[in-house]
Amino acid sequence: MHQVERAIFDLRRGLPVLIADGDDWVLVQAVEGDAEAAAARLGELSGGAPALVLSRHRLAALGVEATGEAARLPLPDDVAASRLAALAYAASPAAPLGRTGLAACRAALEAAAPTDLAALALMRRALLIPAALVARVAATRREAIAAVRADGSLLAVEAAQAARCLEGTPGMLRRVSEARIPLADADDCRFILFREPDGLREHVAVVIGDPASAAAVPLRLHSACLTGDLFGSLRCDCGEQLRNAVAEIEALGGGVLLYLAQEGRGIGLANKLRAYTLQDAGLDTLDADQVLGFGEDERRYGVAVDMLDALGIRRVQLMTNNPLKMAALARGGIEVVERQALYGSLNDHNHRYLSAKAERAGHLLDEVFRVRR
Repeated sequence: MHQVERAIFDLRRGLPVLIADGDDWVLVQAVEGDAEAAAARLGELSGGAPALVLSRHRLAALGVEATGEAARLPLPDDVAASRLAALAYAASPAAPLGRTGLAACRAALEAAAPTDLAALALMRRALLIPAALVARVAATRREAIAAVRADGSLLAVEAAQAARCLEGTPGMLRRVSEARIPLADADDCRFILFREPDGLREHVAVVIGDPASAAAVPLRLHSACLTGDLFGSLRCDCGEQLRNAVAEIEALGGGVLLYLAQEGRGIGLANKLRAYTLQDAGLDTLDADQVLGFGEDERRYGVAVDMLDALGIRRVQLMTNNPLKMAALARGGIEVVERQALYGSLNDHNHRYLSAKAERAGHLLDEVFRVRR
């Protein structure tokens, strides 16, 4: 997976990478940045026509029902940056494209190849917009591309490896460091840092008291939220949930809070801020993520299972309102003995956010709205 990790860093830096699937060689670059110049550069390097790969979520936002996880849209030679942005992540693509342009785009869509799906997986892992500029390498350009690869100027990765980059590697999480850190609501507390094998994400197990004494360990899976946890944002209830969880675990005599690097339900801080802007324009939290090309929840909880395994925890009392977390732990072999609700406060700023989570994502928040009424 070493090449995959390097490819992710190159994409974040705005560089192209080569994805290979047998004889199918495709140059790939992120849409973020100077997309117009990137498309032109890919076309020149590859000798092929550039295309834009869009996720099924983004296609749905464009009014296109996808038959697979993604589709490829061929691009004209002189495609403008505004057109690329409109197709990839604009809230109202019809404005810059016009009705005729949108209809033409829908008609031109092609099925995504394995290299295209691998490109989107890399974009997601890199926390970039999940859309990719791609160009298939022409036979006449293979020798030149091979020379660029040989001198180290272009990184190549196998499509099958890239496609697996979101899955993680069970049992490969590294326990890196730990320290005692007394908290305002939990004096006897240890922070244990775990690092994923590719080095891209770090997660923290906050061990409060002596969890080993509990038949079912009180547990909270908390996804990092810079705006809520640190700054007290009123757009969500994350900060309150975090502090309430620590206090509740302390009151129960000890337990564990897993602080997971999953900002914005797994889309990253940059994309979360983009989603907030879309919400200000009238979309709810789920539709905003879809406009950007993401699903309603991009988080994966295999890392949480690995952390619990490392801590020797197999039975838990889970503090959550999210049934998906319960199901994910169960799939990982963790017995959820009991679910305990964990609420924050409802306010005028987070009402629509929490409503969407309850009504559309199945979060168990009836009590929150009952108190408000």
